[in-house]
Amino acid sequence: MTKDFLRDLNPAQLEAVKFIEGPELVLAGAGSGKTKVLTYRVAYLVSAGVSLHNILCLTFTNKAANEMRTRINKMLGIEETNKRTFNTWIGTFHSLFGKILRVESKNIGYGQNFSIYDEDDSLKKVREILKERNLAEEVYAPAAIRSRISKLKNAVILPSQFEQTAKSRLDEVTADIYTTYEDRLKKNNSMDFDDLLIKPILLFNRNRESLERYQDRFRFILVDEYQDTNRAQYVLLKLLSEKHRNLCVVGDDAQSIYSWRGAELQNILDFQSDYPDCKVFRLEQNYRSTGKILKAANSLIVHNKRKLDKELWTENLDGDNLTVIEAESDRDEGYKIVQKIRNESVKEKLQLKDFVVLFRTNYQSRALEEAFNRGGIPYLIIGGLAFYKRKEIKDLLAYLRLVVNQLDDESFMRVVNSPPRGVGDVTIDYLRNFATESNIALFNAADRVDEIPEIQPRQKGQLKLFSELIKKYVRLKDELSVSELTRSMTDELQFIRLLKDEGTPEARNRMENIQEFLAGIAEFQSDNPQGTLQDFLSEVTLVADVDRWDTQRNAVTLMTVHAAKGLEFPVVFVSGLEEGLFPLPAKEQNELEEERRLFYVAITRAKRKVYLSHARERYRFGKLSYQTQSRFLSEIESDLLELERSSRQAPQHTLWEDTNIVTSLTPSLDYLDSPLAKESDRQTEIKERRSIPKLRIGSIVRHEFFGEGKVIEVSGKGDNERVIVLFGANQKKQLMLRYANLTLVR
Repeated sequence: MTKDFLRDLNPAQLEAVKFIEGPELVLAGAGSGKTKVLTYRVAYLVSAGVSLHNILCLTFTNKAANEMRTRINKMLGIEETNKRTFNTWIGTFHSLFGKILRVESKNIGYGQNFSIYDEDDSLKKVREILKERNLAEEVYAPAAIRSRISKLKNAVILPSQFEQTAKSRLDEVTADIYTTYEDRLKKNNSMDFDDLLIKPILLFNRNRESLERYQDRFRFILVDEYQDTNRAQYVLLKLLSEKHRNLCVVGDDAQSIYSWRGAELQNILDFQSDYPDCKVFRLEQNYRSTGKILKAANSLIVHNKRKLDKELWTENLDGDNLTVIEAESDRDEGYKIVQKIRNESVKEKLQLKDFVVLFRTNYQSRALEEAFNRGGIPYLIIGGLAFYKRKEIKDLLAYLRLVVNQLDDESFMRVVNSPPRGVGDVTIDYLRNFATESNIALFNAADRVDEIPEIQPRQKGQLKLFSELIKKYVRLKDELSVSELTRSMTDELQFIRLLKDEGTPEARNRMENIQEFLAGIAEFQSDNPQGTLQDFLSEVTLVADVDRWDTQRNAVTLMTVHAAKGLEFPVVFVSGLEEGLFPLPAKEQNELEEERRLFYVAITRAKRKVYLSHARERYRFGKLSYQTQSRFLSEIESDLLELERSSRQAPQHTLWEDTNIVTSLTPSLDYLDSPLAKESDRQTEIKERRSIPKLRIGSIVRHEFFGEGKVIEVSGKGDNERVIVLFGANQKKQLMLRYANLTLVR
């Protein structure tokens, strides 16, 4: 293999690629070609005689892994049929260490067919334990407890360790639930998302032979987005690289934005002290953005104290100034963004998919979506209810998980009465008691239902049929392909026929989701001819919403800034640049610096043009309040900004004043009078009606502010239909269904 491909690299990239032996830190600024360096480094290692089997590439998203894989295969001339040769060891931390656990699970007391819990599964398990302890959810919020457990795992703190350091009643309760939670997962032969990192650490610490085997296997380790690693990932990399010390990490401290999920900026800041003999390379030439966009980003991030020195530059044209849009309200902000997109797409001959609108928090999407609906502009929203979290999809996945792992009580509980079998709470209580007394899984208890005299004959019959159904597909899973088995089970369960009979728009949407799910399984089978049902379940459990994003659809993208990291667009709108929103309130300097890094990420997504918008009035937390513009706007050099002022005056407030004055929502007059708003009202109403779920008492729904809740009352008809939803233990909310934006969970 020749090394002619190295001619595609600039001098800084070339140095980073050709450094082979020893630890290496590549500081790669936004748009500087970090993925290119990683892929070319792999190709260079192979050209130098290193086997692909000795190279481990770790990323944070499937999208990034797929992009790297495609580039590497092409550069190495690997044919389509042989791609799986390298696919095995390029991927996300969770997926690759999950594969290691499948092989090594017996060394830590698990079966190879263990289930992987998602966040909802984990939350249900925590809620179940709280209920058993008679602990009130309004005092010990299940989501907060689950989040604490997740953070403890990411910090590599075991239940026994945390119990010894507990300082408060909340700590004691968390330690108790954490201990029980771990015991339940192990009994169910299940792991959660965080276990895919902490369990390999336990494996390597307890089994030196396993560690040395993987140290020798992965002689060269490459890590993307190193600034996003948490403590567990840091420890894993330290363990795997300590023998050969060929650890190459690529990252940008200025794009560290995930502390809320355990990422530690200090990992990249301390790399040179952790590896004193490391070589540092700086990639500062940006190929993405215009000169003025980069100058604005540099002038912003310089205000941070915790950072590594580098400054982006480009040979691209200077381009336009960044435009600051001042709006009267969040509704007016949405309208002005829509108008700008209309004008810009015509003026610059851009497609709608060339635009992205970024926001700090998910709730901001409501006003933006309304504006796009009224304007008749198609859009994609990334970060809503993910495909694999929809009720009908989770039901099918639970059936498949139960076929693979009959010890999975969470999956059993989800589907034992879906579709309805008349197996109610009383029957489940009897079944659960029998399972507990017999120290067996719920599925095994259902298989022995004749031994439970309290259960009525009809319910016994239904549980027997359910048990036989699962056992049938347990037998078939080694005879049928994943696609054939799933289609057969879906047909036998009659999910699609039941939805057809329902005949509502929502039922049609759910039916389409099932069809898409089946198509996805067929695609998996095509890409992985030898793939098992277990392989498929492992893969879909770790799929992020952005991984399923259809980049070819011609529509404006709406997403949070966090979701946009790693992406790029010709034109970027950053909305809601107001104090208390962007930045969010910060208790300490480190939190404010992360907010600033987040804004830096937002700006550097743009190739050609950036719009920065803020509103004087915004509907927040159930109230309408006056807003003040973000301090970040004043940190960008003023000669790089041009301001488009609102035509109306609103009460003035000192910048960053903590105020929450209630007022009436007054959209700008040009919006209310515009033909755009009036002509699209009927279309908007039709779209709203199509998206309204059909609810009944007992339905479980999700709301973007209040989370998951249970419908306890339904009243009214048509546009006046209302529901009362119980969120948590005692938070009741009456909602107008047409405007509530509820999603049916089950």
